[in-house]
Amino acid sequence: MDAPASPPLFSAPDPDAARAAFAAKPRGLVDKVTTVAEAVGRLVRDGDYLAIGGFGTNRIPTAVCHEILRQGRQNLAFAGHTATHDFQILCAGNLTGRGKTLSKVDVAYVVGLEARGLSPHARRVIESGTVECVEWSNYTLALRFAAAAMGVPFVPVRSLLGTDTLAHCPAKVIACPFSGEKVAAIPALYPDVAAIHVHEADRYGNARFAGTSVADADLARAAKRLIVTCERLVPHEEMRRDPHRTQIPFLCVDAVCEVPFGSYPGNMPGEYFSDEDHLRLWLDAERDEAAFNQFLDDHIYGVKEFAEYLELCGGLRRLQQLRRRELLLHLGR
Repeated sequence: MDAPASPPLFSAPDPDAARAAFAAKPRGLVDKVTTVAEAVGRLVRDGDYLAIGGFGTNRIPTAVCHEILRQGRQNLAFAGHTATHDFQILCAGNLTGRGKTLSKVDVAYVVGLEARGLSPHARRVIESGTVECVEWSNYTLALRFAAAAMGVPFVPVRSLLGTDTLAHCPAKVIACPFSGEKVAAIPALYPDVAAIHVHEADRYGNARFAGTSVADADLARAAKRLIVTCERLVPHEEMRRDPHRTQIPFLCVDAVCEVPFGSYPGNMPGEYFSDEDHLRLWLDAERDEAAFNQFLDDHIYGVKEFAEYLELCGGLRRLQQLRRRELLLHLGR
């Protein structure tokens, strides 16, 4: 009886090919400020491998996800690292009569929106069998970015050994050349394009953020093309005054987009709380396919930009409520 085929790798762990892409990036201080529409139009291509920063609904680049749908990008591979509402948005481009936004997913955490429950539509997409999936743990998918950031094709770890996950992912069991003990070789992941939302950035791409970082510093160094969206642009001189706070250096970044409340309806540490009512509205709309299509027409395909979406969701009054709630939580009230 033939042995089962090994699950596929959706992105080659080739550091030399990635290095060639990195070498093409400018090393000087180039003004990279642009709109989300222009950044997606220039940097996100059909068939790309896409990775999204943040953690859960924390600090997600919602505006970029919306724009990928509006511009009709097709057949993307996706790193489902700690993907909640971002994955929910991208799944809206599948099984809704608008082609196939996602075709391959490296799965660690997808479909669930944490304590809020499962996304009915994301579940439909995964269960349809139209998207090819392989499995990882959250830790090992983060290690794939770390390996890429180090410029190596894989990292050896003891994680996954003895688990069922190992049988459903492309990691390989090898012998340690020093001890002879078994280790799992976790391949590097060099996304074609990534999007990360941060608190502050300058026009050259230097960026800093607060709160949970998880894999974003590694992701920024692993991605061949990187879109940074920020709550606010700050002067370059401000970044230079406090250089140790810069987690993402300008040489990693290809586009900078100022998007206030850009993680909405997710949260932004120290800035605003998540809009739980709007996230529930998404989940409820997804239960009926016709209602969900109308919801998408009203909130994404029928609007020109993210600012218009924010107005539909309650505008400044609602955003100020979420900002006050986040402040009170920080004050312990």
